[in-house]
Amino acid sequence: MRRKIQSQGITFVRAASAVMVLAGIAAVVQAAQPKAARRPNIVFIYTDDQGPWALGASGNPQAKTPNLDRLFAEGAYLVNAFTSTPVCSPSRASLVTSRYGTELSITDYINHRKEPELGLDPKTVTWPEVLAKAGYTTGLVGKWHLGVLDRFHPTRTGYQYFTGFRGGGTRVKGATLEVDGQPKKFDGFTVNVLTEHAMEFIRQNRRQPFLLSLHYRSPHEPWLPLPDEDWAPFNNLDAKIPNPDFPYLKVDRMKRVMCEYLGSVASVDRNVGRLLELLDELELADNTVVIFSSDHGYNVAHHGVQYKGNAVWMVTKLPPATEYVPANRRPNMWDTSLRVPTAVRWPGVIRPGTVVSETLSNLDWYPTILAMAGAKVPEGVLVRGRSFLPLLKGEKIPGWDNDLYAEYSMHHGAQTHMRMYRTPEWKLVRDFRDRGRDELYHLEKDPAETTNLIRDPSPEVQRVVKTLHEKILAKMRKVNDPALELAR
Repeated sequence: MRRKIQSQGITFVRAASAVMVLAGIAAVVQAAQPKAARRPNIVFIYTDDQGPWALGASGNPQAKTPNLDRLFAEGAYLVNAFTSTPVCSPSRASLVTSRYGTELSITDYINHRKEPELGLDPKTVTWPEVLAKAGYTTGLVGKWHLGVLDRFHPTRTGYQYFTGFRGGGTRVKGATLEVDGQPKKFDGFTVNVLTEHAMEFIRQNRRQPFLLSLHYRSPHEPWLPLPDEDWAPFNNLDAKIPNPDFPYLKVDRMKRVMCEYLGSVASVDRNVGRLLELLDELELADNTVVIFSSDHGYNVAHHGVQYKGNAVWMVTKLPPATEYVPANRRPNMWDTSLRVPTAVRWPGVIRPGTVVSETLSNLDWYPTILAMAGAKVPEGVLVRGRSFLPLLKGEKIPGWDNDLYAEYSMHHGAQTHMRMYRTPEWKLVRDFRDRGRDELYHLEKDPAETTNLIRDPSPEVQRVVKTLHEKILAKMRKVNDPALELAR
């Protein structure tokens, strides 16, 4: 397989000769520099549907994640990292563009069968594109989910190499992946196969600065089958679940889901371990930034539901439907859907054991990664995020705003125009499509978001509602949100 992949790499180099020549020149220049002065390699590991709780480092004893726990301990643990939209495609679009999904016309996951013409406009300047122009060799292995047509291909948006799948999903085992522009079926477990291609990309490009985006589809459902070594600890486990006393909860089903889900997380963990071992073996670890995050959170019995912002009730007695939301659906902006498990390791720059408690958004990766690489946001390119590199180094950023704004205009399975404003103390969620679904949580006293105070008539609560509502409107005006007309 290694020889096969190498030959494909040669084919790619010929297809992108102009870019690779520039990368080669950059590599020669860099080779003459002292090791400490070299630009770091960047490995961005991105999982799909991983809750912030699905990690041993978070205090969950059921999670079998020794390699991730090591990664989180050896760098900075970003305990308040969030996504701007709690579902796949808009979150991924925001990651690479630092723009909200409404600005990109990507507001829900892209259903490529029903929406074949929808994708990320290749004219949008992404941070992988900026890194490529700055001399980095850039590669994406795994899930794209930002358009399946050729005009939306990852190689049109900053990645010089791509192996994976353009749509939202693929088989857990026996997947057909795109390799060197052609479909190829692999008999093994997809999480292993993607890791092998990622490792080969590192081997081939270890002599010049590289960006590797490794986008697993795990632990997205379906989870089975799993490699025996990953499934064994969970096969007969009597799993603990949150909220086992939630009214009418399907407890047995949720326990089984928890086992399968954590087994899939274990598969990711084992493969992250393989990647970290390779960086050590090739003596690249000291000059490689390793980032781990997920596209959004996940619920397994949390709040009585399953999935993320487009959750489904897991109860035997459903609440009544509304005009826009079927009875079995529970669109939401809970922290369990918005918060993502996130760490950054950069030896010699980030002190092991660092904990960053400031509120961060996936919009912030764009300027932060460019700062790591010594690159700048191109003139005329609008980014919504802020660089948090000083926070990773243990420094304070005066005036850092810990408020968070998020959005979700759901149109698959239900219809919503949810807009959320979160402070460390309060969270307001407005659904401008269905105002009967508005929510207010006092996070300081109710971090699990169990009590909706939106109808509390007390003056204090109503002042909070008014203040956060105005902040939501201000954000909507700033990004020219199409839903603003419903908010008036």
